[in-house]
Amino acid sequence: MKKTGISNPYIWAFSTYFAEGFPYSIIRTVSGLFFRDMKVSLEAIGLTPLFGLPWIFKFLWAPQVDEYETKRKWMLLSQSLFVVILFLTALFAPLKGGITYIAIFFFIGAFISATNDIAIDGYYMEALDEADQSKFVGYRVMAYRIAWMTGPGLIATVGTTAGWNYAFFLADMIYFLLLIYHIITLSEVQDRGKSFIEMIVRTVRIKTFIFLFSIAALTISLRIFFGSEFFKDLQKYYPLLKKIRFSHIVAITLLIALIILGLFRNKLRKLIMNSGSSKYGRAFLSFMERDKISIILSFLILFRAGEWALSVMVAPMIVDIGIKSHYGWISGGIGLPSSIVGAMLGGWLISKFSLKKMIWPFVLLQNITNIIYMFLAIHLNKFIILNTGAAHPQSVGAFNLFLVASVHSFDQFAGGLGTAVLMTYLMRICDKEFKATHYAIGSGLMNLSGLFAGILSGFIAGWIGYAWLFGISFLFSIPAMLFIPFLPYLENK
Repeated sequence: MKKTGISNPYIWAFSTYFAEGFPYSIIRTVSGLFFRDMKVSLEAIGLTPLFGLPWIFKFLWAPQVDEYETKRKWMLLSQSLFVVILFLTALFAPLKGGITYIAIFFFIGAFISATNDIAIDGYYMEALDEADQSKFVGYRVMAYRIAWMTGPGLIATVGTTAGWNYAFFLADMIYFLLLIYHIITLSEVQDRGKSFIEMIVRTVRIKTFIFLFSIAALTISLRIFFGSEFFKDLQKYYPLLKKIRFSHIVAITLLIALIILGLFRNKLRKLIMNSGSSKYGRAFLSFMERDKISIILSFLILFRAGEWALSVMVAPMIVDIGIKSHYGWISGGIGLPSSIVGAMLGGWLISKFSLKKMIWPFVLLQNITNIIYMFLAIHLNKFIILNTGAAHPQSVGAFNLFLVASVHSFDQFAGGLGTAVLMTYLMRICDKEFKATHYAIGSGLMNLSGLFAGILSGFIAGWIGYAWLFGISFLFSIPAMLFIPFLPYLENK
């Protein structure tokens, strides 16, 4: 083990991975509950996976984290900026029309948080040798899932009871204290790279500004068009247009963009390689030269498709069932212990029996949750019909509340097992020279299918209901399981 400012990795590994998981829980989990509580449509909530775009494409700037300054400085910078994002979110939460701004804050916060993830993962691999990296996988997953449950458990409880501005202020205070702790306790575990100033000079170019300005201008123009009197007049003459929303256009545009990227992937690769970023080029090529890379890519991209299609709609379903005030203790008091047990047990079983032996049962348990949620939604459908949008929801009864808590418990336990599999496998495919970049590429690809599965989930749930959605989401998980027999790097090194 390499020397760090804290002698016991149980301490710094916990605090850093809590700092990684907490923003993710706010942006990807609490946001769904918050927006549904604010009466946002299921179709629009289905677009919240767009917040995951930075986690998908974080490998594009991961080489900068490897090349410039140190992982510790990147962590502290990212965490400081996220404190500001949470503060602004809390300020805008009670304001009329604040929903749009909060969505923007979350999207910016996602970029900041994704950068923080790159730095933390790199710090972990710099600070620990290969044996200790495997040893602390379960503990690392546990810390991450505790943070992941703190959002729905604590922050969501405050939001649904005392008010969302208080909830986000509390989240901000927690993260600020964590930042101060890291400033005081974490030391450097690597030599300093090039300075931030040099990075800014090299990367900020006129083409970047033109690209960002074009995207912003297009988005604003579409938003103005859909709210214009001209579009309203068009709707009178063409009733079909009344069913088309801005969120639909965003989803269709993303799908078209993905198809275009697929068709021109070779030209895109050549463009990247000729861009002058030799370090990125070497890192990217090194990853693409992994044994059976097509199998690896297919598995990583499809791994969480079913899980994301499910998870994006769980919080809105809880609101529509009429038990949003119970969501906090179900997530924190029931889900959290279950996720910890799953993460720790998963890490221990993988280290004892190997990833190859454990991957099948763990992935099956993770995905069977979708079927269980389908039967739960069928059972509670009458309450969903009665309580959706109701000011005073009808009580579901103690037994049904117990069922929801039990299903959520199993979901979090199985999710801990699945996350242990994923983290272990990602570390297996990382090259020593490009640890942070390779891990960023792998974890980014992992979220790619989740983006589109999550977007589809909103439309499917709004169209045919939660139960059918959860059943279909299980089908989304099958392709990844079909690739498991062909995966390389499953054996212990």
